[in-house]
Amino acid sequence: MESEKQLAEIQNVVDDALRLALKKGATAAEASMSKVQGIAVSSRMKEVETVEFTNDGGLGIAVFVGQKKGSASTADLSPEALKLTVEKAVEIAKYTNEDECAGIADKEFIATEIPELDLYHPIELDTQAGIKLAIESETAGLDYDSKIVNSDGASYNANLGVRVYGNTHGINAGYASSRYNLSCVLIAQDGDDMQRNYAYTIGREAHKLDVPTIVGKEAAKETLSRLGAQKINTAKVPVLFHRDIASGLFGHFVSAISGGSLFRQSSFLLDSIGTKVFPNWLTIEEKPHLLKGLASSPFDNEGVRTEDMTIVDSGVLQHYLLTSYSARKMKLKTNGHAGGIHNWLVNSTGETDQELLQKMGTGLIVTELMGQGVNIVNGDYSRGAAGFWVENGIIQYPVHEITIAGNLQDMFNNIVAIGAETEVRGSIQTGSVLIESMQVAGA
Repeated sequence: MESEKQLAEIQNVVDDALRLALKKGATAAEASMSKVQGIAVSSRMKEVETVEFTNDGGLGIAVFVGQKKGSASTADLSPEALKLTVEKAVEIAKYTNEDECAGIADKEFIATEIPELDLYHPIELDTQAGIKLAIESETAGLDYDSKIVNSDGASYNANLGVRVYGNTHGINAGYASSRYNLSCVLIAQDGDDMQRNYAYTIGREAHKLDVPTIVGKEAAKETLSRLGAQKINTAKVPVLFHRDIASGLFGHFVSAISGGSLFRQSSFLLDSIGTKVFPNWLTIEEKPHLLKGLASSPFDNEGVRTEDMTIVDSGVLQHYLLTSYSARKMKLKTNGHAGGIHNWLVNSTGETDQELLQKMGTGLIVTELMGQGVNIVNGDYSRGAAGFWVENGIIQYPVHEITIAGNLQDMFNNIVAIGAETEVRGSIQTGSVLIESMQVAGA
C-alpha cells in the first residue's frame, strides 16, 4: 500500500535524524514528521471561488544535552538539510539554561504496541468532485427559500496524512489518517433583518459524510430560524447550551485541568483531584482507541501510550491532563496528553432535546457564542450569545445581542441535565447541557 511505503520512508528519515543527534553530542532526542496531501475547494453563489492543493511535509527535532534543550525544524529533507537542522538543534541546546524537568518521556510510559484504529480511508483527491459537492450543497441551501438571499460560501476539504514519532528510547512509529468535511454558510433576509448560520459534516470516511443537499438545506433551516431575533430583558434564568456548542463548556474544563495551567498556578481547579467538580451523576470517559474516532490516537505527541481513562467519576475529578514536562513539574506521572485529549464521552441523563426544554420551563437556549470572556485562573465566564427564548417548554422566538455570565465552577456544579442526543463531530462528545441558572444581560 502507498501509505505503508510512505510510512516506512518517513520512519527512515526520523531514524537518521535521531542517529545524527546522538552522533553530534545529544544525550537524548525526539523527532516527529508528518506528510499531508489535501485539497480545499470553495464556492460562492454557485460559482467556484478557490481551489487549493496541499502537499506539505516537515520534520521537527528536539535534542537534549543533559537538561538543556534545543529544537529545530525543516521542510527540506535532503541529507544536507537534515544534517544542518540537527546540528543547529544541538548548538541551540548548548546555549540554553538547564531545566531539571526537561527531557523526553520516561521509557516506562512509551507506547510499545501500536493498535490499528482504522483512521485511514483514502480516496482520490479530485478537485472537480470537490467543487461539485460544494456547489451542490450551496445550491440546495440558496434554493430552499426566497429569504435565503446570499451566501458566505460552501467548502469541501479532504486530507490524507501520515504522522511518525520517534525518540532515543527506541520508539519509531506512525500511522496514516484521513479526514473529510463539507460545510455551507448562508445569509437570510427579511426586511431589514439579516442573519447568517451554517451546517457541516465531517468524518474519516468520505462516503459517510452527509449528502450535499442535506448540508445545504440544514444550513438554510438554521439561518431562517435566526430571522426575527429580539433582545430580551436582563434576568437570571436557566440556560440550555445546545449540543452543537456544549462541547465548548468542557473545553474550558480541559484547559483548567491541563498540566500547563496547573503548574503555573493559573487554574481555578488547582488541587482538585479527588474533589467534586460536577454533579454526582456526571462521568467523563476518555477513549483514545475508538475506531475511526476523530480524536483517536495510539500515542501522544511524546510517544506516550494512550489509554482509556475515567477523567470524572460520579462528579469527582480523577486525573489531570499531563505531559512529561508538566508531570515532572508537579511531581506526578505523564498520562498521554501531549497534544490534547482523545475522544471524551460525556454521559447523559437520558432526556431528548424536547424533554430538556420541558425540564427548563422558561429560559434561554444558547446556539451561538461570541468573544473570549473566559478566565481560567478564577473561572469567571462572560460571553456574547445568541439563541432562542423559551417559555413553558416551548420556543417563542430567536434572541441576539445578549451576554451570559457566571463562574465555571458554579456552572459545572449546577448542571441539571445533559441530553441523550449527542454531538459526535469533535473530540468531546456530549448532548445539550442544561444549567440551573445564569445571569443573562439583554436590553
